[in-house]
Amino acid sequence: QVHLVESGGGLVQPGDSLRLSCDASGFNLENFAIGWFRQAPGKEREGVICIGSRGSTYSADSVKGRYTTGRDDAKGTLYLQIDRLKPDDTAVYYCAASPQIFVNRCLNSNYVQYWGQGTQVTVSS
Repeated sequence: QVHLVESGGGLVQPGDSLRLSCDASGFNLENFAIGWFRQAPGKEREGVICIGSRGSTYSADSVKGRYTTGRDDAKGTLYLQIDRLKPDDTAVYYCAASPQIFVNRCLNSNYVQYWGQGTQVTVSS
């Protein structure tokens, strides 16, 4: 059974940092680009940052400089480091896997094959 399980979300204050994790199992992670999407209330789900199997990273302009991702295929894990959190970062964050052949589209939800269940990040003072 394929599983992507996010953890690390919670209630944080503006300016804080947060590190989310995603544990992947049940498929060959090496054949996939993996990354993070977020969905804020009333908004469409958007790709924010992803990383290909060879380490290439893609990110949305809105998060450049604050979001960092990395992967450890041997451990089946992915992380998202968010620095200088803003209220607009409030969303459910999902990890996702797209076939590596579509790595250049890994911020596009239409290419996602596997989704995690999401973890809530709330940024509020």
